[in-house]
Amino acid sequence: MAKLTLYHAAPSRSSVTRWMLEEIGEPYDIKLLSLSKGDNQKPDYLAVNPMGKVPALKHGDVVITESAAICTYLADEFPDAKLNVPIGTPRRGVYLKWLFFGPGCLEPAVTDRAAPRKDPARRAMLGYGDFDTTMNVIADAVSKANFLMGDQFTAADVVIGANIRWGMIFKMIPERKEFVDYVARLTERPASQRAEAKDKAFAAA
Repeated sequence: MAKLTLYHAAPSRSSVTRWMLEEIGEPYDIKLLSLSKGDNQKPDYLAVNPMGKVPALKHGDVVITESAAICTYLADEFPDAKLNVPIGTPRRGVYLKWLFFGPGCLEPAVTDRAAPRKDPARRAMLGYGDFDTTMNVIADAVSKANFLMGDQFTAADVVIGANIRWGMIFKMIPERKEFVDYVARLTERPASQRAEAKDKAFAAA
């Protein structure tokens, strides 16, 4: 039995973690949940993640939740995959910025845009500021190099890239040339292709 077990629903946010697991190349088990059947709200799963969300990752006796946290954890736990920027490296600060930027700025900016408030919030109240600035910051970063950390593909690209790809598919993120080109580079990765193929098979089943 693999030491890594992913509690997964396809398609969902846990597909981000599925991609990350394919990138690190370690064996892992899948416990597939049906969100439509409410598996994520059943007592046995709430004992794993009381939030009732996917993904959750079990590594030995440790359970990690939240996609960006899982990706950060896996990158550090399996450094041979070279998906992290090690502690003590000056570039790690920028790397961590992007990992937090995903759930802290990108996701809420897109969600607020898709489901606007009745009364718009003041910019200072929002952790991401405004949608256009959020998009511009990412576009500027991915237009300067292949990946967020230059030529090195990292867990940050899994977190940010998956959200950009998903957002463009559902027309929630503009199909800017910078984003289209960035996503094209990501989808060329064999691990990304494997994860997508496996999720399509799960969804079809």
